[in-house]
Amino acid sequence: MSYGRYNSAMQEILVLFYSHRGSVRALAQQVARGIESVPGTSARLRTVPRVSTICEATDADQPTNGAPYVEAADLEACVGLALGSPTRFGNMAAPMKYFWDGTVREWQNGTLIGKPAAVFTSTASMHGGQETTLISMMMPLLHHGMLLMGIPFSEANLSTTHSGGTPYGASHVAGANGDPMLTDEERQLAFALGRRLAETVQKLGGQ
Repeated sequence: MSYGRYNSAMQEILVLFYSHRGSVRALAQQVARGIESVPGTSARLRTVPRVSTICEATDADQPTNGAPYVEAADLEACVGLALGSPTRFGNMAAPMKYFWDGTVREWQNGTLIGKPAAVFTSTASMHGGQETTLISMMMPLLHHGMLLMGIPFSEANLSTTHSGGTPYGASHVAGANGDPMLTDEERQLAFALGRRLAETVQKLGGQ
């Protein structure tokens, strides 16, 4: 997985996430490993800055470590997208929604039309809004004309997991303390989601 510029020799899939306590980052890394298990595809990790109720407050131009902030060029260059956010009362977190609210130009230009996409999330509790959060992330992607996919029940872990994992996308149950450690099932399902996304990109022949 890469944090630098796009590699024109590979079909690169954007893994865009916001992570407050590390759980969504852990899922993003596993999704990226699934993407890179498919020959000819690589993962590009990007994040979004926090938002503040104080208008004058700003984050640094780029994080001091980890994934850089996403740019419009990342949406243009990618051949697919995996999108991740923690839940906020059954919805995607404000920093991620703020980013998508600012993609009107990309919507007008059809930048993402026809590109495959998948979503993933983390919640503190088993019934903390995982599926509604995943669906909330799907909605702007549908407006952008993306081709959405989930996890089919041919993945055995989807039927046996006692933690995260849904047919709508990969997920993690972090608990009240925000534990970012994924269970075996969560890790394997996130990997499977990334692999399926990359395989779909290959079948479609990229963009």
